[in-house]
Amino acid sequence: MREADAENRRRIVNRLKRARGQLDSVINAVENGGSCRDVVTQLSAVSTALDRAGFSVVSSAMQFCITEPERAAEIEDGLTVDELEKLFLSLS
Repeated sequence: MREADAENRRRIVNRLKRARGQLDSVINAVENGGSCRDVVTQLSAVSTALDRAGFSVVSSAMQFCITEPERAAEIEDGLTVDELEKLFLSLS
């Protein structure tokens, strides 16, 4: 993430903030006796937002590792393409 461009970081942060807001809605719904449908719908939205943020992070790192593998290994604490594949698969 250290080498992600500013626009990509902005999009990822926006997704994470959206997920935080949706999670707050889930918590409020549970605390206030919201319907099962509302809680599950909001949980699904949170999950999707987090997944998309995670995929964006991995995608950005993959692009960096593929285009500049030596620099990426140095800057990203030795992160390799194989490790990125494992990270990607952990999101599924």
